[in-house]
Parts: sequence; structure tokens; C-alpha cells
Amino acid sequence: MKFSYKILLCTIMTMALAFGVSGYLFINYVFQNSMEREVGQAMNESSILQFAFETAALNIPSKYEVLQNGTIEQIGVKLESSGGEGRRLLRLSDENRVPLYASDGFVEATDFLEQIDAKTRIYRVIQRENRYYVQTGAVITSLDRAIYLETMKDVTEVFAERTGGFSVYRRMMIVVLLVSSLIMLLLAHLLTRPIRLLTRATRKMARGDYSYRAKQVSNDEMGQLTKDFNRMANVLEDTIRKLEEEVQAREEFIAAFSHELKTPLTAIIGYADLLRSRKLDEEKGFLSANYIYTEGKRLESMAFRLLDMTVTRHGEVDLQTIDVENLFCYLKELHEADHENDMCFRFDYQSGKVLGEADLLKTVLNNLVDNACKASEAGSEIEILGEKVEGGYRFVVRDHGVGIAPEERKKITQAFYMVDKSRSRSRNGAGLGLALCTEILKLHGSELEIESTVGEGSCIGFRLAEAIDE
Repeated sequence: MKFSYKILLCTIMTMALAFGVSGYLFINYVFQNSMEREVGQAMNESSILQFAFETAALNIPSKYEVLQNGTIEQIGVKLESSGGEGRRLLRLSDENRVPLYASDGFVEATDFLEQIDAKTRIYRVIQRENRYYVQTGAVITSLDRAIYLETMKDVTEVFAERTGGFSVYRRMMIVVLLVSSLIMLLLAHLLTRPIRLLTRATRKMARGDYSYRAKQVSNDEMGQLTKDFNRMANVLEDTIRKLEEEVQAREEFIAAFSHELKTPLTAIIGYADLLRSRKLDEEKGFLSANYIYTEGKRLESMAFRLLDMTVTRHGEVDLQTIDVENLFCYLKELHEADHENDMCFRFDYQSGKVLGEADLLKTVLNNLVDNACKASEAGSEIEILGEKVEGGYRFVVRDHGVGIAPEERKKITQAFYMVDKSRSRSRNGAGLGLALCTEILKLHGSELEIESTVGEGSCIGFRLAEAIDE
């Protein structure tokens, strides 16, 4: 059953119960008041008849010392006929509770008569032939006789009014419930609209449409639920996109890794087979061994860098205060003595102190310089710069080489990605340098800042937090 129908059903049941109980109590309250009024009138009428009987008894001739039964009968006839248009029912009985006079239609049973005593007046409500009466009883003492007076007042109209009230109330309640049901059906439809929109959104997302969002139609709790659902959907979509990117990157990594392994292994196996299958002269043997050594070193370098990346991703660093001059002195000693690159290095930096791990930062700077050398022609100038910036210190390595196309800038930090594969492989590159730099800088709360123009060169840098002297 739909939630809106449940709301409608519960509302109808609650209203029906409330109307039923309240209507029953109200009509019975009116009925009880009417009955009390009728009983009061019946008791008053009984008192009047009692007084009238005593008056009539006093007016009989004085020759009778005792009230005669015939006289009682005559008085009963007069009392019955004195009721005017309304027919009065009464019964008079002697001391022995033997009826002396009874109106036509008066109840024949004498059980109520047996209950009458001289001290109290009593009454009861009886039903006879689909009619209702208030029967009263009292004792009249006149001329040394005790006469029992009973009256019956017709109150059928009161009961008929109660029955009619219940009938009218039932019809009215049915009409009210029908009208209320239509109104509640509309309200339930409106109130459950946010739920239907959320259900539609969950079904869309279950089918793979993660960009679908539920429409917010109110500002109440349901509106807040819709807003939270959309916020959750945004996080879910971002998470799924990141997972898809990670899966794609992993597949590309495996493909690139397999390809990078295949190239040096093919060369190693080929030259090794050449050495073992035939006798070569000294020069060819040296060249073959040199190829094997060169490709082996390349594999070794690639393995070490992969290991460094793995350790860096799952490791933590203890940030310490580092004098930037030590980092630049290390780079000077390392690259100015390197005659293989045949590059012109220019160092320009400001003094300062940063927070970091010295060995890891040396690795980052050394990789940036190596990449600059690989992207530049022999004899080109490589600039290694350092400057204080607001809230930290900025390191920059600038070259004047081939540059990087805009569409490739986001890819160069991926493992095994190389802008110019032939140039990188010729210089023992494997495309892991910038990927390793990215992981190290993440541990320092930083990232690479890349600026490049194709044919003019690249400027790659990063920022570190400045150490505060205590």
C-alpha cells in the first residue's frame, strides 16, 4: 500500500473514531438532560396529583369517617380527566396494594407497586409496546387511609429524538468523512510528493544515472531531507568518478609498466643471446655488454623509483626546520660536477628556512632538474631559483627546452607518462620523476605548479611553509 493511502486510511479511521465517540457522548448527554427534565416533570405531576387527591378527599361529605373505595375510584376518574388534551395514566391502590382504580393502558404488573413506601417517592423508566414511560410511585395519607398513587408519563418522544439524533449524526458523519477523505487524499498526495521525487531519484541512480538530483519542493523536514540526499548524491558521484579515474589510471599504469619493462628486457635478452650464441670481437662484445648494463641500470632506476613512490604514499614525514641554502648547495655540488649533461646551471635564491624532510626535498629538486635537462638541448641554461613569498618559500626550476602542451600538463604527473618518449628513453627516463615528486609534496602539504609554453620551455615549482624561529 502506498504511503499516501496509509496516511489517508489512518486519518479516516482516527476521524471516524473521534466523530463516533464524540457524537455518542454528545447525543447521550442531550438525551440524559431531556430524561432528567421529563422525570422531574413526572415527579412534579405526581406531587400535584397527590395534593389534588388530598384536597378532593377533604371535600367528601363528613358522614364518611373513612375514605371509601368507591370515593377513591371517583377521585381517580376526576384526576385522570383533569389532564386536559394529554391523556394521563394513573393507578390508585389500597393499603394492601390492591388496585382500586387504573387507567386504561396502565401497566398490569405490580412489582413496582411493591417497592413503594411511605418515606420516599420512586420512579422508573419502562418500555411497553414500542413506547417508553416514566412511572412514578408515592403514598397518599388521607382520612386514616394510605393510598398508593402511581402515574405513567409518556416519554417516547425523547427516545425518538435520540434515535433520530443518531441517524442524522451518522449521515452527517458519513458526508464529513467523504469530504475529509477527498481533502486528505489531496493533502497526502502533496505531502508525499518529496518522497516520490526521492524514490524517482534513487531509481535513476540505481540505474547508473549518478548526475540525477531530486527536486526540492519544500523547506520543511522533507525539504531538508531532499537537500541532504542531493548532497550525498554529489559526494557519491565524486567518489565514483574518482574511483573510475583511479581504475583507469591503474590500467594505464599496468599497461605502461608492462611496456617499459618489455623494451629494456628485449634489449637485454637479445644482446645476452648474442653474447652466448656466437663469438664476437672485443668491440662488439663491449657494445653488447654496455647495452645490457645500460638497460639493467634503467630497470634498476625504475624499480627504485617505484619503491620510493610506494613508500611515500603509505608513509609519514617528520617535518623539521631546513635551511634552504643547504638544499641549493647540494644541487650545486651535484650538477656542476656533472659533465655528461653539458648544461649551464644558474642558481639564484634568497636565504630562508622551511619545514620539510631534507632527503625527500632533495629528491624532488633533483628530479625537477633532471627533467629540465632531458627537455633541453645540450648547452642550454637551467635556472634553479628560490624566493620568499607570502606565508612560505617558493622553489622554481626553469628550462628553455621543448615545453609541454596544455592538454598534457595534467598527465605528466602520472606514472610512466612521458611527453617525448624517444628523448626520455635515450636519457634513461621512465616517466616516474614527476609522479614521485607529486607524492612527496603531498606529504608536505604542497603540490607542483607548472607553467609551460611549447617551444619556449617550462617553469615547474612548489611552495613550502616557512619555518618560524623560536
